[in-house]
Amino acid sequence: MKSALPLVFAAAFATASTAALAEPTSMRIAGNFSSNTKHVDNIERPFFTNIPKILGAPMSINYNPMDAVGVQAADALRMLRSGTFDVMSVQIGMASRDDPFFEGVDLIGVSTNMKDLRAAVDAYRKVFDERLQKRFNAKVMTLWPFGPQVFYCNKPIKTLDDLKGLKVRSFTPSMAALIQSLGATPVTLQFSEVYPALQRGVADCGVTSPTSGNAGKWPEVTSYFLPLSVSGSVQGHFMNLDYWNKMSPAMQQKTLAAFKNMEDQMWQLAETANTDAMNCNVGAEPCTQGTKFKMNLVSVTPADDKKVKDAVGAVVLPLWKESCNKVDASCTATWNATVGKARGYVIK
Repeated sequence: MKSALPLVFAAAFATASTAALAEPTSMRIAGNFSSNTKHVDNIERPFFTNIPKILGAPMSINYNPMDAVGVQAADALRMLRSGTFDVMSVQIGMASRDDPFFEGVDLIGVSTNMKDLRAAVDAYRKVFDERLQKRFNAKVMTLWPFGPQVFYCNKPIKTLDDLKGLKVRSFTPSMAALIQSLGATPVTLQFSEVYPALQRGVADCGVTSPTSGNAGKWPEVTSYFLPLSVSGSVQGHFMNLDYWNKMSPAMQQKTLAAFKNMEDQMWQLAETANTDAMNCNVGAEPCTQGTKFKMNLVSVTPADDKKVKDAVGAVVLPLWKESCNKVDASCTATWNATVGKARGYVIK
């Protein structure tokens, strides 16, 4: 018995050493689009630069905005599954073309203010993460919005009716459905492609948040600003599951806490910065955080609000039901029990 003890201790030490050596020593990150400066330069890049210090783990960091390394937003889930990156900032509406289930977190017209969107995200987070792990070998680290998705146009508009016949940038299937229902033509573009598309006439209007549009200089190529919110443009930071599983339980808990802090900062930015950005877009005060432009402010009418709400039941939910139930027969039931319950909608 005594002679066996050294072997037991040696084996235990070797196991502990192996576990310690298994901790990741590097992190490859594809971040958000570089033109989203408030998100990238003020929050995301500093977070990843400091993550070794935050976690107390020596680690080499390779961070680049997705457009800097030629990553297409629609490819994010497949790139995570393959392990091309360890962590990716994911534009869920674009990436959901690989699985419509994920768009259920932020369908057009369902959650048009931050309070309602927060309830929807909280309700869907668990089932979202479970499906992401199963289908794409990745884990949810953050879910957060850019903010109210509103309209920038380079053609005169007074109401949503004036979008008829125009080409409008879209980035989710349900947004494309809304645009089509208004008689416009949806043009699918990722954020970095929109400015030149508006400049060259490939698109007449674009949809994004006031903050992102201001930071991306959209008012340089558009003149009419309609602050009618149709969604929140939920994003996420997702981690490759094989990479996650290399971490010890203690390191996993530290990592979750660190990402939660970044998520809170992103929500705060969405809730506070967009009012200032709206002022900046139309040359009003206070404008303290953005670039001041002189867009024409278009008043949101009750009729426009009603058109968006009517489209939820008539177009958005039926279309999403059809596409999602094709890949998962329980999709509708899951959504009704989560987002639907939180927001007072039922897909029949």
